[in-house]
Amino acid sequence: MVEIFQNIRKIYRFSAPCEELANYIEFYSQSVLDLSAQYVKNEFSSVKMFPSWTPTFYINLGSPYYIHLKNTRYHVREQQDVLILRNEDVTRHKLPADNIFTVKFNPGGLEAVLGLNQVPVIDKIINLNQILPWELLQKVKRPISFEERVIIVESYLLEKLIKQASQDHYVKIVNDSIGEYQATGMKLNTSKVAERLFITSKTINRYFNRVIGTPPKNYFSIVRGRNALTAFVNDRENFVPIDYGYYDLSHFHKDVINLTGQRITKHQF
Repeated sequence: MVEIFQNIRKIYRFSAPCEELANYIEFYSQSVLDLSAQYVKNEFSSVKMFPSWTPTFYINLGSPYYIHLKNTRYHVREQQDVLILRNEDVTRHKLPADNIFTVKFNPGGLEAVLGLNQVPVIDKIINLNQILPWELLQKVKRPISFEERVIIVESYLLEKLIKQASQDHYVKIVNDSIGEYQATGMKLNTSKVAERLFITSKTINRYFNRVIGTPPKNYFSIVRGRNALTAFVNDRENFVPIDYGYYDLSHFHKDVINLTGQRITKHQF
């Protein structure tokens, strides 16, 4: 299956973070075993995900699986947990016994909460035991409910956030920039966003490359493309390209190809 074009949410459970972590974490999720087993041999034997620059923990509660990242196939062993940045297309190949608990951070969230810059993770798969305590991972792997896992992980992350003496200036500016871009309907270019924050274009570029690992122009394009494509898939008849800063439908289609490498006409909605 292909992210955005197809509804991957039907094979996962989701939980939003607490208010204190909402700026840094997008969601927690876990595989739904009964639905995964039902569909995995057909539609959901693999999940292709497009770039988002969102650091994501994959805590393995089930069987081994494979991940394709930057033309390389990685074998993730049973009980092995990993961190992936998702700066490139990522495909995870699923099995009937597939069971993954995930924590998806917002760009810069890993640094704000755990003090870890995400740039060194570009194009890599990192063993999560280098980042999280062994004891924490073992607690999460116990035969407990999804809600209990969320409480365990969130308590740890909240404690780490509180211990951060102060939010990094770079991270704050990047978060403010992303918020400004989204609040204005994703129609501003990098210079206009910088102007609203009373900084220069050179500064905003330096901050984005320092915190996220990519220039703001590229990141804003990904945000706009993902949001617009999601809206298009959910309600094609009422989709208006100009609402997302596109000149017309052709402009939108071109952006979708740049983001996903696929044409909209390839998929049926």
